[in-house]
Amino acid sequence: MNDYIIIKGAKENNLKNISLSIPKNKLVVLTGLSGSGKSTLAFDTLQKECQRQYMESMGMVTDFISKPNVDAIIGLSPSISVDQYVSNRNPRSTVGTVTEVFTYLRILFAKLGQRPCPKCGEIISPKFEVSENANTDMWDGELNEGIVINSDEAVGENEGSTEEFGNTIQCSNCGELLPELTMSHFSFNRPDGACPECTGLGVTSTPNISMIINEDLSIKDGAVEGWYDYHKAKYLDVLKSAAKHYGFSFDEDAPIKEYTQVQKDLLLYGVSSSQFRRHYPKVKPPNSIANGRFEGVITALMRRYAESANDTSSREKIEKMLIQKVCPSCNGTRLKEESRKVTVAGKSIIDISNLSLFQLSEWVASLPKFISSEGMNICLPIISDLSERLKRLINVGVGYLKMERSASTLSAGESQRLRLASLLGSGLTGVLYVLDEPTVGLHAIDTKRLITVMRQLRDLGNTVLVIEHDVEIMRAADYIIDIGPGAGKNGGEVVAIGAPEEVGKNKNSITGRHLSGVDFIQIPSSRRKGNGKYISITNAYEHNLKNISVDIPLGMLAVLSGVSGSGKSTLMFDIIGRAAEIHFSNMDKVLCKCDSVNGLEYINNVITIDQSPIGRTPRSNAATYTDVFKSIRNLYAELSETKIKGIQAKHFSFNVPGGRCEKCKGAGVLSISMHFLPNVQVRCPACHGRRFKREILNIKYNGYSISDVLDMSIQEAVSVFKDIKPIYEKMSLMEEVGLGYLQLGQAATTLSGGEAQRVKLAKELSKNKKGHTLYLLDEPTTGLHPHDVHKLIPLLQRLVEAGNTVVVIEHNLDVISVADWIIDFGPEGGDAGGEIVAQGTPEQVAKVTESKTGFCLKEIFSY
Repeated sequence: MNDYIIIKGAKENNLKNISLSIPKNKLVVLTGLSGSGKSTLAFDTLQKECQRQYMESMGMVTDFISKPNVDAIIGLSPSISVDQYVSNRNPRSTVGTVTEVFTYLRILFAKLGQRPCPKCGEIISPKFEVSENANTDMWDGELNEGIVINSDEAVGENEGSTEEFGNTIQCSNCGELLPELTMSHFSFNRPDGACPECTGLGVTSTPNISMIINEDLSIKDGAVEGWYDYHKAKYLDVLKSAAKHYGFSFDEDAPIKEYTQVQKDLLLYGVSSSQFRRHYPKVKPPNSIANGRFEGVITALMRRYAESANDTSSREKIEKMLIQKVCPSCNGTRLKEESRKVTVAGKSIIDISNLSLFQLSEWVASLPKFISSEGMNICLPIISDLSERLKRLINVGVGYLKMERSASTLSAGESQRLRLASLLGSGLTGVLYVLDEPTVGLHAIDTKRLITVMRQLRDLGNTVLVIEHDVEIMRAADYIIDIGPGAGKNGGEVVAIGAPEEVGKNKNSITGRHLSGVDFIQIPSSRRKGNGKYISITNAYEHNLKNISVDIPLGMLAVLSGVSGSGKSTLMFDIIGRAAEIHFSNMDKVLCKCDSVNGLEYINNVITIDQSPIGRTPRSNAATYTDVFKSIRNLYAELSETKIKGIQAKHFSFNVPGGRCEKCKGAGVLSISMHFLPNVQVRCPACHGRRFKREILNIKYNGYSISDVLDMSIQEAVSVFKDIKPIYEKMSLMEEVGLGYLQLGQAATTLSGGEAQRVKLAKELSKNKKGHTLYLLDEPTTGLHPHDVHKLIPLLQRLVEAGNTVVVIEHNLDVISVADWIIDFGPEGGDAGGEIVAQGTPEQVAKVTESKTGFCLKEIFSY
């Protein structure tokens, strides 16, 4: 029994009272169609029960955490989950800080850094005071300090200076005394190291006054963005009092453009600002709001922006009214000048931050050539650990990333693989690791290295449970659990279980049929020739693109392939997408970093569908994003019972007061802060998770309340609303793009990048586009089982057959093999990429020896 995690009677969500045993200390793949119940079993059952039991073992109250709907789980190990959701939006977090690589480098630069004397320019070398316990001292102090500084919770604010407590070092040439270098001098989250102008952010934000103030209007008529009638009356009284205090008048009916400079400075910056006080330097500001202590529109905005560091939603709203520019003082490097001048082995920490993790690994390996024996005695443990950490990062397929890259710009797959590399270095044993599709965004050539990493976690004595659709990962597993047979209510059962070869023999398993090769993608007998026209890009040099010139054929299904970070997204979105935006909106062409983009005159529309979220808050969902919920609300508003009661369409919205439950504001759940643990969502005690007031819930269409509709899967909704054309058509398209299992009211924040993209695709397909449309898609197969991929491919082909062009970034070999044309990037990622390695039909690319995509295609075409 100790060799298995035994689950009895799991009934959470769509799970149909399933019981199974998961072998411990094995690499176990949990697979099945999208929406079959894999995540419910892994996260909502196993992981949730793990969290609950852990809290109970710590003596914490768990009454508010509902036990997952399962009879029993026996043999459960402590668990660590690594999901796909990108939660780190902190502008101070970078690849270097979240991996702690930057922490190690800060130690090296503090211990080994050479700097010019600010007085005479003489190079000052570090002083080494080696004691018998030098290595122990360094580890216990500096490294621990660094780890704390760079944790995600700590990087939001600058901490106090430590410089005054440090030692000093003297210039041997002029005698100038300087503070000894510490780790703080190389942290952009500390005053000792942060650029004072941008406080270590690398950018400066200034208000876009034209977006905030409409100078053609008066305050009464709505000149100030966000001031409603209540604000106008309140703030006008304060402005009038302030004007009276300083002895001038304030005309509330005049348009802003007629204000004097004094009046404008008062409105924009307030009585305490330097902009306003310059007019009345000797007059003491009002001491209360009643007497005219007005903060100023811009001053208040920037204060709220500074206070919103941990409130992503508020921060993003304010950022729309700001202009962000690279900091002119540090040129975006985040550190103050003195820190930027310090070098190790001839390179500054800024130079190092600009290296990819591949290049950084090579630099670290070269350090013994440049460092004295004394220095090596001090830093050998740091260099050794740093080398191992970089090796793990490279092995999970993120070696192309640069340390300076903002963590908020990483894809879900990249974030997950960074965390996976950290876990490998922890050395923990006896742990249940739950991984959610770690192959997302990973080229097929890198999958083998990822398999090696997961096997290393297993071999340490851990159970590695992986939700995965990749056939190669499945074949590498010790054990497979196939959930199905369908999705949503048609799923939730254990279809097949056992070693890969056993599952492959199971004729009832869709997964097994793909493993055994019974189900496979049909290669087209011929490729489209296109319409003879092209979008031609000349000398593109954005990011890592190396002045490439390429023709994108129109009237085809074209795939941009290549290893992660090789330049695919740059060409797709920063060159083609931006050029199209310029072309159709007459923007300034200087925004596009290439010599020219020709051929856009041959297309009528451009639809860009990436993997960015469809909403940043739980209040957004597939129903609201596609506007189908508006049609549903209107349908309920037209019911005879609704009209009799005087209820309107707005009362069926959970986003505005009226019909929603006010206890949870229509969310259906309340968020409980857990301080050191993630927040926990508990069902609203007032509406019991149903979002609406009882009188609204009593109104039903075909026996379903508005809450019931939000709880439906898209597949169910298609059947319920089959007679309502505007609802049925949108629902059918969502089902067609592989989202039939998705719950209509499922929060946008819980959707994967692939799901969000397919919601966008369904919305665009519901529009009646005329003429030739260029569709730009970013890995639409993300999160799809091979069976679902085979359903998506005909949809893409149908778009092309309708006279359009579809350009897709893809790693999925099934999609690549059916494309009409491939443009393959490489040869590696980051600075080692940005070139076109091969282009042509899949058969032609398969013959290019330099192409990693071609290498993977060889097996398909038997070359």
